[in-house]
Amino acid sequence: MTTESALADGVREALSVDAEAFAERAAEEAEIVKQELRDGSFDNHQSIVGFEYEFYAVGDGRWSEESRAGEYALMRVPRRLLELMGFEKELGLHNAEMCTSPQPLSDHGLRAQLAEVRARLEAAENTAGVEGMRLVSDGLWTIPPAGETAEGYLTDSVEVDGVVVAVNMSDAVRYHAMANADPDAADGKSVDDARSEGGRVELSAPGVSLTADTVMPESLITSIQPHYQVAHAETLPRHFRYALRIAGPLLALGVNSPFFPPDLYDDGWDGEQILAEGATENRVHVFESVLNARTDADKVRFPRDFRDVETAVDRIAADETLIPMPDPGGSDRFDDDFATFRTKHGSYWRWVRPVFEGASRSAANARIEFRPIPGQPTVRDSIAFQGAFAGLLQSLAQREHPVIGLDWETARDNFYAAVADGLDAEMEWIGPDGQHTTDTDALYEDLLDHAEAGLRTAGCAADEAAEWIAPLRWRVANRTTPASWKRDRVRARLDDGDDFETAVVDTQREYIRQQADTLIDGGFSAWVDRA
Repeated sequence: MTTESALADGVREALSVDAEAFAERAAEEAEIVKQELRDGSFDNHQSIVGFEYEFYAVGDGRWSEESRAGEYALMRVPRRLLELMGFEKELGLHNAEMCTSPQPLSDHGLRAQLAEVRARLEAAENTAGVEGMRLVSDGLWTIPPAGETAEGYLTDSVEVDGVVVAVNMSDAVRYHAMANADPDAADGKSVDDARSEGGRVELSAPGVSLTADTVMPESLITSIQPHYQVAHAETLPRHFRYALRIAGPLLALGVNSPFFPPDLYDDGWDGEQILAEGATENRVHVFESVLNARTDADKVRFPRDFRDVETAVDRIAADETLIPMPDPGGSDRFDDDFATFRTKHGSYWRWVRPVFEGASRSAANARIEFRPIPGQPTVRDSIAFQGAFAGLLQSLAQREHPVIGLDWETARDNFYAAVADGLDAEMEWIGPDGQHTTDTDALYEDLLDHAEAGLRTAGCAADEAAEWIAPLRWRVANRTTPASWKRDRVRARLDDGDDFETAVVDTQREYIRQQADTLIDGGFSAWVDRA
């Protein structure tokens, strides 16, 4: 049996799972989760932090003909190489993901996170280098594989035994089940019928519209995801409410995907219009449009507040089922008692989301995953967001900061304003005096002061807390983000007479060259100093 046939069999098995029975099991298991919450199983003695970090691979010009062609062109990562690096596969064959070991929220804990990321990434880069590859930390790739177009790479698919298989997608059943999880197809219609009746995916962003048979266009984007594990699960709703209020301001500091691969832009959109009307964080548009195309409701969205922790559990259980995967069995994890609920959570796509899981009762945790931030230029800048997010959730709740009273609609509007305009966005904030403000400097002074205060509360000395947050203060003071850095360089290249495609590609190559010297040990601020 070929790999493709085995994959098709796995997809059919997943899609044959009775969705109604799956939903009923998830609802039953939600009651188990709620009972464990009442029993204190998800409580811990202190707050814990964790981190997910996604990358894409490019050719760096060493060893192989492919890596020399099209400087820094996207490259597929051999599966054996992922295993050697100790990374996990993500949606695209070009992706690699690292997950850190959870650590206590403290200076030592954050330094352990930083050291682990640096150590593992350095080892991975050394391994990838043998294959003529480099891992890139970014929000959205813009140079397709050598000799290919971005559209071709993202839309190439074949039909294997009635299952649509994306040629450049990782061979995980879950990803391909997502690609085939069309309600009409599940009712016994052929793949061709499902496609003709609207089962295709539409990527939609300012200036870009791309149709595909699978969710492969989502592999354009990469992110970092800080995790904050609350000490007491009953406090999750309050922490979650604060997380939604800081989502817009933190995203505005981290925007890093202002451009698509040039061949994806719609006819009639030139460089001037893209600079004037394009978003600073297209990653959000990609994730929302591609994955929401397969569901009745918008699963990828800015979530609402919840009044108590049991409501959070109920929302996950009641979320629209996209992938009713079969129970794998054969494990003795604590959270195997609610394995279907955990599977349901796997497609509970919200920009900020609650999580309940644990391999053992002692490791069981209730946490908040913060998903808006794209990959950053350097590891140091990435961990700055982890420190800021954790420090803010620690401090804002303890000090009963009045921004918790910001209307949910305003918090949502702040988020999408950041998507559009980054640090240039007008966002509303409530200061410590209870007064509403749209002053950017006042907002960030209060926000970052509280991030530092939260780290001090967690045991960091004052100078250590300031050090963790310094990269973000620099961005505010200089009104510079990775997205604005890219936009400024494309603007300058257009002014010098380059066409838009050349300007984007050369800017991306400059980004990767700068990152080659600073990713592991440097900081983004050095990029501007060296410009």
